[in-house]
Amino acid sequence: MKDQVMSRLSGWGRSFGGYTAGQKAVALVGTAALLMAGFMMFQWASRPDYAPLFSNLSAADASAVVEELDTQGIAYELTNGGATVMVPRNDVYKTRIQLSGQGIPSGSDGGYSLLDSQDISTSEFKEQTDFKRAMEGELAKTIGAMDGVQSAVVHLALPPKEVFADEQAPPTASILVSTSPGQTLDPQQVQSVVHLVAASIDGMSPDKVTVADSSGRLLSDGSGQGGGISSNRAQTVNDFQDQVSGKIQAMLDRVVGPGNSAVQVTADLDFDKAQINSRTYRAADPNKILALSENVDKEKYVGADGAAVPNGVVGPDGQMDTTTGTTGADGSTYDKSSVTRDNAVDTTVERRDTAPGSLKSIHIGVALDRTAAANNDPNEIQSMIESAVGITPKRGDSVRVSVLPFDRTAEQAAAKDLAAQTKAEAASSRNALIRNGGVALLLLLAGLLAWLRARRRRKQRQDATEYVVEQLRTDALQREQERELTAPNNRVLSLGAPPSGSANREDDMREELVELIERQPEDVAALLRGWLVESR
Repeated sequence: MKDQVMSRLSGWGRSFGGYTAGQKAVALVGTAALLMAGFMMFQWASRPDYAPLFSNLSAADASAVVEELDTQGIAYELTNGGATVMVPRNDVYKTRIQLSGQGIPSGSDGGYSLLDSQDISTSEFKEQTDFKRAMEGELAKTIGAMDGVQSAVVHLALPPKEVFADEQAPPTASILVSTSPGQTLDPQQVQSVVHLVAASIDGMSPDKVTVADSSGRLLSDGSGQGGGISSNRAQTVNDFQDQVSGKIQAMLDRVVGPGNSAVQVTADLDFDKAQINSRTYRAADPNKILALSENVDKEKYVGADGAAVPNGVVGPDGQMDTTTGTTGADGSTYDKSSVTRDNAVDTTVERRDTAPGSLKSIHIGVALDRTAAANNDPNEIQSMIESAVGITPKRGDSVRVSVLPFDRTAEQAAAKDLAAQTKAEAASSRNALIRNGGVALLLLLAGLLAWLRARRRRKQRQDATEYVVEQLRTDALQREQERELTAPNNRVLSLGAPPSGSANREDDMREELVELIERQPEDVAALLRGWLVESR
């Protein structure tokens, strides 16, 4: 086995020695590249899969965790600016239990853990201060758990309790939020932070919470009309305008084609919340109008001569006589009747709350390209837009459609640049393909030439070896014949029936000749030239 290995190694060495300098350089570089690729693959395959051990650690807790991991000899990685410690996935739970048993991490970032050190000798001021710090730490951790929030700092102002409620100052809060790189908090998340903090503190109103980000931008000023609400209203208006504009633009693209129209929508939304109370009276018969209550008085006086006195008669006491159907001594009569009627009328009491966000007015401006809209009637397009959007002139809505020549300079320049870029990319891809193909073809040709040359050299060496062996065998036969002539009594084995072990000797001779040719090619070549001259 050892002889075979050494023979194979010596064969490889002889083959490598027969290469040219360029072939040797290519072989060495290729072997180094294969070894490097194998090493990198081994490193990647043997690298453990890491998982988070602890996240959002303070500097003190991270230092304690890393120190303990170094002591135990556990591999780890730090991410998220050192706030997250990663260990091999197989060691996560075991390591977490071991560190927790040692009180690591200790939670030094505040929270309710601050209240664990209080005892009976704690003063009232320290108790209130620790409670405020604990609430600030817990709220900071809660806000930091939101998506997109990297860290948060909460400051609370909790005035002492007053005896009289009208003298009690309200609690306030200020929050500084640091977001992850490339992320911002939307208005809904800001309002969530505001209401979360307000609901956590007794007696705190959302209007008393101020939120700012790490860049100093005010997200909510705590006035009820702050950045969060204003941003929400502006976002609502923009969404409504974009929705209406998108519908009109989609319709115009089907009529005049894409890129031949421009739409601008301006909407005025009412964000005031109103309450309307109304009372309605309705009769049983809608065609008959009845009063809620009515009084009818009638009186009639007829004198002795038969003449009617419409206004009645006044009695001796100066008051109108209310006697009905009386007859005087002189034959005069007096009649009076009084009717009071209360009508049964239905009463409807209505209370209506108007939600904010109703449309007060909308104004639409549309510009059409003169060339594309040559066969279209602008009035028809305007009527179509009015019907689609629901324009109400009494509300102050307006729509204007104008046919104007469009400036296509920017579009033409962009199209020209795009075409040039596409052409350049295609040329670059084609050149890269040609270059790569040429390099591959050259490498293939170089490999083929190297193989052919090595094969030719191997054939030449084999032919030379065979020739040398034949010459040596011929010389040996001549010497044997001469020896037989000089010593006829000696018996010599003929070459036609070689003794045992002659095949091994020939193989050894062949190998020695090959090594001799490899070591001294010039001397062997000179010897062969001499033999050729002699044979001629």
